[in-house]
Amino acid sequence: MKRLFWLGVGVVAGVALSRKAAETARQATPAGLASNLGDAVRELAGAVGSFGAEVRAGMNEREQELHDMVEERTGVVTPQASGRHAADRRPVRRARRAER
Repeated sequence: MKRLFWLGVGVVAGVALSRKAAETARQATPAGLASNLGDAVRELAGAVGSFGAEVRAGMNEREQELHDMVEERTGVVTPQASGRHAADRRPVRRARRAER
């Protein structure tokens, strides 16, 4: 019975090591490296996007604080801009394509 137990343990360990070795070998191939690189780039892009959203939220919050401070100290009501330099924005004029 003891020998059968150790035989089973050996088979399970062999299968586990074999799978691990196959996965490591697959990751060392060009396709595996490209997959890892693609995952890393996707993760980085998500982190950069998240950071940008947090920065924009902080900017909007600080802008609101500054508007409130100006109103409190001077009594002048400042226009509430929606986004960066929204009060300065003018409609964008685009060049028309020449008709042929």
